[in-house]
Amino acid sequence: MKLKNIHPGEMLKPSSSILMVLAEFNHLKNLYRQGWLKRHVRPEKCESVAEHSFSVTLLAMFLAENLFPEADLLKVVRIALIHEAGEIHAGDITPVDGVSPEEKYRREQESVIRVFDGLGRAEEYIDLWEEFELNRSLEAKLVRQADRLEMLLQAKYYEKLGYWDFAEFFRNTDPLIDSPRLRPLFEELKML
Repeated sequence: MKLKNIHPGEMLKPSSSILMVLAEFNHLKNLYRQGWLKRHVRPEKCESVAEHSFSVTLLAMFLAENLFPEADLLKVVRIALIHEAGEIHAGDITPVDGVSPEEKYRREQESVIRVFDGLGRAEEYIDLWEEFELNRSLEAKLVRQADRLEMLLQAKYYEKLGYWDFAEFFRNTDPLIDSPRLRPLFEELKML
């Protein structure tokens, strides 16, 4: 029996807009992080975008509660949970794909609008996603830093499995971890 490769939002057509958005987000469970696949991580070991989002949300929550008490915790968690909504229809576009940052943003914005369309608070969710994308608040910046740190932890995991030398990820991320409160975590990750 051949399995169909259909987007959950297209296969399942619930009438409830809430269930429809959940079906859309379920697509991230089967969308594998392309940066890992391009570095020879086997698909059965490859992190999905949903797994990444879960880890980013946990890390962002821990950072907010322990290192950034001035951050709005609920906003941090909400941004972290939806920060990859743009990939639901646009896919996981990596820096080596030859897509300009402006085009990537445009594609992902279209995806986010499509995903939340019909939901009562759609505009609010779209605004939270844009806040993350444009790095417009302490909470968005915190999630952005958590996103990078989670990626580096995953890179170290794949290094330990023998897939690749991910030193380039650390070199490229080094100038982007700009919070003095987070630099010690970055330095610790480098040494793992």
